[in-house]
Amino acid sequence: MIKAETKIRVRYGETDQMGYAYYGVYAQYYEVGRVEAMRLIGFSYKEVEARGILMPVVDYCISYKKPAFYDDEITVVTSIKEMPKGVKLNFDYECYNSNGELLNTGKVTLVYIQKSTNKVAAIPDWFATALAPFFSK
Repeated sequence: MIKAETKIRVRYGETDQMGYAYYGVYAQYYEVGRVEAMRLIGFSYKEVEARGILMPVVDYCISYKKPAFYDDEITVVTSIKEMPKGVKLNFDYECYNSNGELLNTGKVTLVYIQKSTNKVAAIPDWFATALAPFFSK
């Protein structure tokens, strides 16, 4: 399993009229967590794209439990729980406030796209090889 923790502080411009972190900003927080999880694997999105693979989001799901507020420090826990197979890569998320209270949970699914053909592709061998050590028992 891959697990990355990223701290993000809620900025004023990310809050709504009620003073809560605007619900739509979590997609961006999840992306920050996803980028850091990719770095744990051993490469950045920039490197993946340089190798000819694009990874668009095809599904995004979130369940809100509690609000975050301006200037709160949030911990985004990003996980890849299973070795990816086929054409999809799933990331799971949990966001916590500084008191350790669960704010939300989510899941984002990406697919591999071969840049040269713009077609969905199976997980590249080099990507699977980089992931394998995290899932060996």
